[in-house]
Amino acid sequence: MALLVVVISLIAPSLSNFFRGRNLDSEARRFLALTRYARSRAVSEGVPMLLWVDPEQRAYGLTEEYSFSSRDERAVTYHLEPDVELQLDSRGGGSAPRPPTLPGTLTLGANAITIRFEPDGFVSEASPQSLWFREQDRDGVVRPESERNVVWVTQSQNRVSYELQTNNAALVRR
Repeated sequence: MALLVVVISLIAPSLSNFFRGRNLDSEARRFLALTRYARSRAVSEGVPMLLWVDPEQRAYGLTEEYSFSSRDERAVTYHLEPDVELQLDSRGGGSAPRPPTLPGTLTLGANAITIRFEPDGFVSEASPQSLWFREQDRDGVVRPESERNVVWVTQSQNRVSYELQTNNAALVRR
């Protein structure tokens, strides 16, 4: 019994790190799936779609462009996992125009942006080229960037979609 307690006490920290990394990975993959859904809806419905990101409210979602419809029945909103943060990459890309409010009760914050998917299947040139998800610091200890898990979501070179990059070096190729 004592041996089992010792083994569990040694494995428990590793398991918590495993599950923290899984939250980061699943959040980034959910966002990537939403970009694919946005492109698909834009092409099939012939209406520009806005994928909005609001780091202040820790939320992101998808809706039809607000000038085409006053209410999108298939609009979706997601909230970030508690230990994951989402930010725009300040080194590149544009800042897309954003609506002051979205259909429903959500009002976007000052740092919110939109990624616009055109009906022809392309991402608008004004949309940001990249953004990133990363683990928040545990226990208030600020860790250097090199010790944090970061997942980049970058625009593909042909401006048709977004893709995942797991390190900063992959972004330097641009």
